[in-house]
Amino acid sequence: MQINAEIMNKDQINSSKAPEPVGLYPHAKRVGNLLFLSGVGPRERGTKKIPGVELDEKGAILSYDIEAQCHSVFRNVKYILEEAGSSWDKIVDVSVFLTNMKNDFAQYNKLWAEYFKENPPCRTTIEINCLPTPIAIELKVIAMV
Repeated sequence: MQINAEIMNKDQINSSKAPEPVGLYPHAKRVGNLLFLSGVGPRERGTKKIPGVELDEKGAILSYDIEAQCHSVFRNVKYILEEAGSSWDKIVDVSVFLTNMKNDFAQYNKLWAEYFKENPPCRTTIEINCLPTPIAIELKVIAMV
């Protein structure tokens, strides 16, 4: 089956509020009534600033606040969903990448429960060694449109 590149490009979404991607990919892509978000982290748009992160002169993490990062990453996901014509309550599946499961899971899980009080989506949480920028959490989201 051949995919029409022009049609696929029209279904790309780039948010004016979420942080710029760190590579060549859109914030999201719509396929039918599904919206697939690229990995979303807690960075802020127009800056390299990461809420709750203190870096040394070489860019290594000195300290970070997982709660600040969770709030920021959830906000960035909302920005992308809303600009794509979806919403928080239409999320159906989330893959969560944490760089420190032992220290961060409890706080992240508590905040998750606050954000998803009603109709929580499916979720997979995975510990990974690192992410492309000095962040502690990233979400990969699928939502309905």
